Amino acid sequence: MTHPDPWADDAVETRFIQPYQATKSYLCPGCNRDIPPGTGHMVAVPIEAPDLRRHWHRACWTNRHRRRPRH
Repeated sequence: MTHPDPWADDAVETRFIQPYQATKSYLCPGCNRDIPPGTGHMVAVPIEAPDLRRHWHRACWTNRHRRRPRH
């Protein structure tokens, strides 16, 4: 049984966080590295599971289908 990809383009809402808006540090699920305050990045919110909202480096988000997330 396959599970739908919660990060598929049609299953998620995204927005870019401007550097001046980024006031906290986050862990990117794509590379498992910090996104420090003041760094522009993407926020992805699965439509069916908004509690799974994650902050991604822009490049990690763009390339998410080319590699598996690091744990």
